[in-house]
Amino acid sequence: MLLEEGAEVAICGRTDEAVQQAVEVLAQQTGGKAFGARCDVTDPEEVRKFFAYTDDTLSRLDILVNNAGIGVFRAVAEMESDEWRKTLDTNLSSVFYCCREAMARFRRQGGGFVVNISSLAGRNAFAGGSAYNASKFGLEGFTEALMLDHRMENVRVSTVMPGSVATGFGRGRQADWMIQPEDVAEVVRMLLAMPERTMVSRVEMRPSKPGK
Repeated sequence: MLLEEGAEVAICGRTDEAVQQAVEVLAQQTGGKAFGARCDVTDPEEVRKFFAYTDDTLSRLDILVNNAGIGVFRAVAEMESDEWRKTLDTNLSSVFYCCREAMARFRRQGGGFVVNISSLAGRNAFAGGSAYNASKFGLEGFTEALMLDHRMENVRVSTVMPGSVATGFGRGRQADWMIQPEDVAEVVRMLLAMPERTMVSRVEMRPSKPGK
C-alpha cells in the first residue's frame, strides 16, 4: 500500500532470503522503490544497524510501521521461560527499540508518524494467551505513553488492533470470513491520510461475520 502511494519502503526480516524475496515481489507488484535488509528486531544493536541502513537507502524516514509478531499459546503452567521471553521480546521490546531509533530521526527533521500493529488481544484476555496478552496489553500502554512523550514534537502515533487476520499467523488458520491483510493496510492508509491537526489513537478491527 505504501509503495502504491509513492513512498520508498524499507523492510526487514530474520533471513536474507525472506527479505530479498519480499522485496522482489513488492517491486514487481507495485513498481515502487522497495529495499530490505536482514534484522532481528529483538536485538537492539541489529535494530540500530538497520536504521543506519535506512539512512543510506531512503530519502528520509517519515513513517515507522511496527508489525513483527509471534504467538505462543499455552497455559501458564506449560509455558517455558524462553517462550515467554521470546514473545515479549518480539511483540513489545522490538517496538521500543525501533521507536527509539525513529524518534531520534523524527526530532532532527521535525516530525513523523508511528503505526503499531497490535491486536484485540491487547484488550481482551483469553485462555492460553498469557504471554501474547501480556505483550499486547503492554504494547497498548507503551503506544499511549509514546504519544504523550512526543506529540508536541509533531510525532503522531496510532495503533491498529485487528482480530482474526488471514495471514497464517499463530495457529495457521486462514478462512474467507477473516480480515484480509489488505484490509489492515487500508486502515493504515486512512490513518496516514488524516489532517496533521488530527490523530486517531487506536482502531479496533473485527471480522464482520466471524466463523464459529
